[in-house]
Amino acid sequence: MISVADRWARDGKKDTWSKKAKASGYRARSAFKLKQIQERFEIIRFGDAVLDVGCHPGGWSQVAVELVGTKGEVIGVDLQPCQHVDGVTFITGDVTDFEVQERILDSLEGEAFNSIISDISPHITGKWDIDQSISLSLVAEVAEFTFPLLSPGGSFVAKLFQGVGIEEFIQLVSKHFTKVKRFSPMSSRNASSEVYLVCKNYVPWKVKEKNLKQRFESIMDQRLGEHSISTDVLPTKSTFKVFQKAKD
Repeated sequence: MISVADRWARDGKKDTWSKKAKASGYRARSAFKLKQIQERFEIIRFGDAVLDVGCHPGGWSQVAVELVGTKGEVIGVDLQPCQHVDGVTFITGDVTDFEVQERILDSLEGEAFNSIISDISPHITGKWDIDQSISLSLVAEVAEFTFPLLSPGGSFVAKLFQGVGIEEFIQLVSKHFTKVKRFSPMSSRNASSEVYLVCKNYVPWKVKEKNLKQRFESIMDQRLGEHSISTDVLPTKSTFKVFQKAKD
């Protein structure tokens, strides 16, 4: 159980960043997470083309458009519609849906993204192992679709949740970049298990294999299979549907 003092400190921290976001004109306190990632790693430059995956309500897109300036471009995609932000093209829909992916490709007009940023999360069921597993699988699918759209030398940032499979996922993604770090922004909650994977200098020629999500799930199947008690259980189709978690 969380003590009164811990709850007060946690809520006070949340209020501080929420007040800062409101005072700065940002739609969510999470905008400061991207700002702190940028201050540390400089993932976005003036004139860049940026794809913001899981962008609702638009806080990260607001920060991104400030960084790329008038010469850059920001495209945001989310299941929930976002209110207009000058300099940002918002696409409403599921990034894992083929038609939505086609709309993103059309928006590129033959160009490549310099940076992919993602604060996406699954709908929380309350069962931690399931939520964390779905989150990793979702990010793997985002990476699989977006990596071919990323220019050589580009960057990728995604929110992950600590738990089973995170080390395997990071190892898999690391093959595509020369610099990979984990980072916890100051604006994250004290009790949060989230961590941001920050990848720089995309090198598409290093990895010949495609189907990143399939490779990740194959690795996880092998790992879980090694520790399974029963080997005669028939596989069942998942009934979980992924939704975008509302931002703070």
